Amino acid sequence: MKRYHLLISLVLAALFVIGPGCGVLQGATGKLKVVTTLFPQYDFVQEIGKDKVAATLLLPPGVEPHSFEPSPQDIVGIRKADVFVYTGEYMEPWAHKVIEGVKGKKIVIVDTSRGIELMKEEEEHEDHDEHEGEEEHHHHGGKDPHIWLDPVLARQMVSNIVAGLAKADPQHAAFYKQNGAAYQKRLQKLDREFAAAFAKARTKTIIYGGHFAFGYFAKRYGLKYISPYSGFAPDAEPTPQRIAELIKTIKKTGTKVIYYEELIDPKVAKVIADQTGAKMLLLHGLHNISKAELKAKVSYVTLMEGNLERLKQGLGYGG
Repeated sequence: MKRYHLLISLVLAALFVIGPGCGVLQGATGKLKVVTTLFPQYDFVQEIGKDKVAATLLLPPGVEPHSFEPSPQDIVGIRKADVFVYTGEYMEPWAHKVIEGVKGKKIVIVDTSRGIELMKEEEEHEDHDEHEGEEEHHHHGGKDPHIWLDPVLARQMVSNIVAGLAKADPQHAAFYKQNGAAYQKRLQKLDREFAAAFAKARTKTIIYGGHFAFGYFAKRYGLKYISPYSGFAPDAEPTPQRIAELIKTIKKTGTKVIYYEELIDPKVAKVIADQTGAKMLLLHGLHNISKAELKAKVSYVTLMEGNLERLKQGLGYGG
C-alpha cells in the first residue's frame, strides 16, 4: 500500500510539472465533467445532472470494487474533472491521497457519506447470527461503508451530490436541485415499497452465501441475516465449520432460498444450495454492474426493485 501511495504521489507530481490545471473544465460539449467511484453515485449523478453533465464511472464493468485501486490514467482523469464523487474514506481509502494531490485546483470533492453516521462493524453484527469464538476481520477500518443500500441514506447521498454539482456549476444550480428533489421522491417511494413488503414477510432472516453488505438495509427494515463470511473483503474465505452450521440451519428451518452476491463466483452459495436444495437468488449489492447490465441500461432503482422481488420470494411475501 505504501508503494502504491508513492506511485500516486509521483504521478501527481509529474502532472504539476507538466502544467497547471485549466480550472473548471466543461470541454467542447459545455458539460460538467464528473468522475464517480461506484455505480450508485454514477447513476445518481446522471439522474440529477442529466444533459448538463458528462459522468464517468471509475470502475470498469464487471470489476469488483473492494480490491480496486485507480491507475495513473484514472488519477489523471480525476484531476481533470470538475467534480469527483466518492463514497467516503472507508470505501475508498485510496481517495485521500488523490484528494490531497488536487488541493488548490478548481475541482469540487463530494464525499457522499457526509452527514451520515456510519455503523461500526461490531454494531452491525448485532443483527448477524455470528458463531461464538470466531474472530471478526475488519476490512473497512471497522466501519461499514455500504450506505447506498438503504434508500433513506441514499437520499442523503443525493443531497450531497446536488450540493456538489451546484457548487461546481452555479449557473444550473436550480436545475440540479429540481432534478434532485424529483429523484428524492422516487427513493421515498422505494423505501415505502420495501417497508410494506417486509411488514407482510413470513420470516425476517436473510440467508446469504456471500459477503453481506446489507447491514444498513437490514437495520432499516428490521431484518436479520446469516452469512458464513466475516467482514466484506472479497478474498476472505469462510471456515468449513461455518458452512456446515449454515447448512444445518437451512435444513432445520426449511429455508427455501439462499442469496448470493454480484460479480463474484458464488461457490459457497452453490455448495450450500447443493446440500440443502435451496434455490439460489441474486441479492445485488450495486457496487458495480456487469457488461450485460450496462448494455441493459439498469439503474439504481431498477436493481433495488429487482432485489425487492427476490426478497419477497425468499422471505415469504404474504401479499
